[in-house]
Amino acid sequence: MQANTDKFSWFQVPEDIKNLLFLAAQNWENTSESEKYIQQALAQTGDNTDVLVAAYRYFYYKNNYSLALQTTIKLLDKIKEREKFPDDWEQLKPILVNRKEDPQIRLYLNAYAASGLVLANLGEIEQAKEISTKVKEIDEKNDFGARILLDILTRPVEEDD
Repeated sequence: MQANTDKFSWFQVPEDIKNLLFLAAQNWENTSESEKYIQQALAQTGDNTDVLVAAYRYFYYKNNYSLALQTTIKLLDKIKEREKFPDDWEQLKPILVNRKEDPQIRLYLNAYAASGLVLANLGEIEQAKEISTKVKEIDEKNDFGARILLDILTRPVEEDD
């Protein structure tokens, strides 16, 4: 089945990959079928950021948090390598602060915040708090949602009467 993928013009991928993503969306209700298309798109594109973002969203909304996390880590690693980011947060933080309006940096911060959300869903609360705290340090406008996640993760447990 060939789809009209013109409406997916923002994806910087070949038409056959757009078609695979379209087929995944069309077959959403059939998880095994739709995941097959996502996996094919990933296999054929390697580390294309648009496909990694689409795959992350797919896995997240299918509640497959382990694959969502794997996909997000691939995306973070790709951007980190491309931008030659340091490993140390104290060295990385000023770079992110100074360039936070750059589309690649925004993508990195979105993906990093998303990894915190996925870790929270996987029960890795301390790691999720750590990531949310780091993103919040950079994100005074709460563009990436880290403040909200951190508030949820640190909210005191309400006692029943």
